Amino acid sequence: MSMRNVGFLSFGWWSAAPGSKVRTAREAMQDTIGLAEAAEDAGMDGAWIRVHHFEQCVSSPFPLLAAMGARTSRIELGTGVINMRYENPLYMAEAAATADLVAGGRLQLGVSRGSPEPAADGPATFGYPLAWGVTPVEDAAARIEAFREAITGAGIAEPGPRAHVRAGELLPLTPHSPGLAERVWYGAGGIDSARRTGELGMHLMSSTLVLEATGEPLGVVQARQIEAFRAGWREADHAGTPRVSVSRSIMPIVDDLTNTYFHPYLERDLMGANRDQIGEIDNTVSTFGKTYVGGLDKLERELREDEAVMTADTLLVTIPNQLGADFNHTTFVALAELRDRLARAAL
Repeated sequence: MSMRNVGFLSFGWWSAAPGSKVRTAREAMQDTIGLAEAAEDAGMDGAWIRVHHFEQCVSSPFPLLAAMGARTSRIELGTGVINMRYENPLYMAEAAATADLVAGGRLQLGVSRGSPEPAADGPATFGYPLAWGVTPVEDAAARIEAFREAITGAGIAEPGPRAHVRAGELLPLTPHSPGLAERVWYGAGGIDSARRTGELGMHLMSSTLVLEATGEPLGVVQARQIEAFRAGWREADHAGTPRVSVSRSIMPIVDDLTNTYFHPYLERDLMGANRDQIGEIDNTVSTFGKTYVGGLDKLERELREDEAVMTADTLLVTIPNQLGADFNHTTFVALAELRDRLARAAL
């Protein structure tokens, strides 16, 4: 499989810092909708949003996804990723189905156990303290399982005396959005979780960092995880085609304005200071990806050497959302062309 889809990935940050065009929460919500419209107009394939709590960014994705869906008609709308430890799986199933119906069946829902955050114990603050003897991974897995069952339309609740169901039937959640259950992704960070994702029949999301540090480039480590994921999918004999997305920081320089913003990153790149790095997250030594920056010829040449990008079907590009939808439209046009170049190179 080769890369055929390109989407943006936005944190939805807002800030009153100098230069920010997204200064309030209201502006961030409106601009995110504008980003989806700009991406569709530019020929992109997806508009994906990050979800974080207790920070100045998107935290409640489904109202926003529904609004994005109402204002677009073609592109995929995704999350990367929802920390399931904050979620009531059944309420989330109703909200997700509602947004998917508004969008005409275009949601792609990325979920995970979450990442480091500002709150000491955010899920407990939300009313979901970790049960004794249960790990965060186990807690998230149980919530994901309950969510995935609920969005299939299967009966899950015992009927009361006034329920209009046949004897022996359980009540399903409503509304039900057909096909949504086949569009759930998991944000895996290591080879074991990647394989398990395939075994469970979820699609794979891999970000700009992985929980391995072999000294190899990020793309090499990710490509190995992608193969483990696809092997898990095959061995479990799931129907359908397993999908894979990888995230990258890409800054196309295509005109004077993009050069103004991105040239400092290009200078750092040309000096050899821009490279994959080894660091630590969640007490695990990890590989963090570099920034790709420059003209389209340079970007195409470098991305063709990125094994994970060339084996994934979807490339998600993190964007500077605080520069606004108008600025990012220029980037989106460039990214759509870059997608076409990489697709031709894979033939």
